[in-house]
Amino acid sequence: MSETTRATKFDLSGKVAIVTGGSRGIGLAAATSLAAAGAKLVLASRKPEPLELAAAQIREQTGAEAIGVAAHTGDEEAVNRVVERAVAEFGGVDILVNNAATNPHFGPILSSDDSHWDKTWDVNVKGYFRMARACVPQMSERGGGRIINIASVAGRRVQPGMGIYCVSKAAVVMLTQVLAVELADQKINVNALTPGFVKTKFSSAIWGNEAISDAVMKAIPQHRMAAPEEIANMILFLASSESSFVTGSIIDIDGGQLAASGVVV
Repeated sequence: MSETTRATKFDLSGKVAIVTGGSRGIGLAAATSLAAAGAKLVLASRKPEPLELAAAQIREQTGAEAIGVAAHTGDEEAVNRVVERAVAEFGGVDILVNNAATNPHFGPILSSDDSHWDKTWDVNVKGYFRMARACVPQMSERGGGRIINIASVAGRRVQPGMGIYCVSKAAVVMLTQVLAVELADQKINVNALTPGFVKTKFSSAIWGNEAISDAVMKAIPQHRMAAPEEIANMILFLASSESSFVTGSIIDIDGGQLAASGVVV
């Protein structure tokens, strides 16, 4: 689909979108796609320099308005600043893409300590909740909105060595469904994507290790990892009016990995 066709089919003109973890990977791909469809973008992530580079890249590639706001979603005051900046610069919030995530522990879950749990939960679950809580009043004032949570196949099937991450992403799935039910009367649609293995810096420990990468590819019927843009395409659909009757849905984008669980492919 060309960018012209995409912008016509999924027109987001006049909409304001916040994307957390927006400086790279899925977040940057999603922000670029939303901007190409006409949305004004507020990118949030912890480090200011890559954030500004990402916003500048979006402005250059799409011609859309895009700003970066350095913020850690584990910090409630920082979350509120992101939303306040969106309102001050663009007048409100219509779309939230909760994408920021962390995974500080790799190994058997019983080898983890409380600090690993606290950090993962604070960003991956409470961070999503904080962002939603801050954005919902603005969405409600504007007649509705879209919240798109990035979960993971790790929230649906056990992934070796990623126990805490798995638990946190399973919580995102349930958080999505709870919010979808509670916010339906406010015309706010809430959905989650469960990507499989996506080739980003976040997953470099997997694709950068030949033995692990080979094992992962065997578990995916398409025998490849996704590109961030393939996840962004579904985010664009869920952000648009084309998804008006879609809420509370958990959508797998995994090359068939979950469908083939337990099957030799």
